[in-house]
This record gives sequence, structure tokens and C-alpha cells, in this order.
Amino acid sequence: MNTAVTSKDEILKTSRELIRQQGWSALSIRSVAAACGVSVGSIYNYFDSKAVLLGATVESVWCEIFHCPEQEAVFQDTQACIIWMYERMNYGCKQYPGFFTLHSLGFLRENKSDGRRRMQQTWQHILSGLCSVLKRDAKVRPDAFTEQFTAEKFADVLFSLILSALLRQDYDPSAVLEIVRRTLY
Repeated sequence: MNTAVTSKDEILKTSRELIRQQGWSALSIRSVAAACGVSVGSIYNYFDSKAVLLGATVESVWCEIFHCPEQEAVFQDTQACIIWMYERMNYGCKQYPGFFTLHSLGFLRENKSDGRRRMQQTWQHILSGLCSVLKRDAKVRPDAFTEQFTAEKFADVLFSLILSALLRQDYDPSAVLEIVRRTLY
């Protein structure tokens, strides 16, 4: 793993690999510099502190876990999207054990504004995508949403259920799919 890197993306890729191999406690400016084959100062050229590196790494892990699938059909069908999200959660749990509970949700409890901001941006992106899928899904009844019960509100409920599943490490989407079927179709 000792290859010289010169970009922020390569440093983040190396940071993710370091976490996969050794766990989150292994992430430090020195360990990343050593794994990248560069000086500690080189890492500081891209990241002002360990907290900034950690926040950027957390964001890059979220992005890796929930990268856009090649099959665009996933974003046309609510049930397919939910199944895909649960599969990605399972992938994330296997690739980054403890990520969801120990680090990403930990930003909510601690005063780590940069990490919290990045996580909330990622969550908002996922929530917006879920809302867009709900609006595009041709199987949704025309009267499923009203002024009081909007696609945005239902997406928020679904996302809350998904976050709850993350905490429980429950990667079976059947209960959420049943809620979708009973509510929308």
C-alpha cells in the first residue's frame, strides 16, 4: 500500500483502505501519510487537521456506500430503490464494520460541526433522491399524496425507518416494502 499519492481523492481512497484493513482507530495523519508514501506535511496540504481528514473520509465512505448504481431503473421504482438502499447498507456494514453506529451517527452527539455538516449533506442527498423516486414511480396511485401527506413527508418517514435499520443492523427491507405497498399502490 506504499504508493506515493498527490491528490485529495487518492488520500481519501488510501484512508478508506486503511480503515478497511485496520479499523477506524488506525486513521491518523501519520498513518495515512505512511500508507500513501508521503510526508506528514503532504497530508496537511490537503487536510488542515485530523478532524478535517476524518470528516472528509466519513463523507467519502458515505459516497462509496451509496454511489449511484449503473441501473437507472433503481431510481424509477420506489421498491427497487429501497431494496438497493438496504443492499448498500449491508455492503457498508461489511466493508466498514461499525461505521454507521460508531462514527457517522457519533457526529450527531459530539460537537464536530464539519463532520456533522458533511453527514447531514449526504443524508439530505439520499433523502432528496428517495423523494424524487417517489415522484417518478409510475406505480404510485395518483391520489397517494395530498397537501398534508406529501412525497417529501413520506420520504422522510421512509428515511427514518432506514436509519433505524442502520442502527439495528437490520438489512431486510421487507417491512419497509410492505409499508410502501400498503400506502402507495
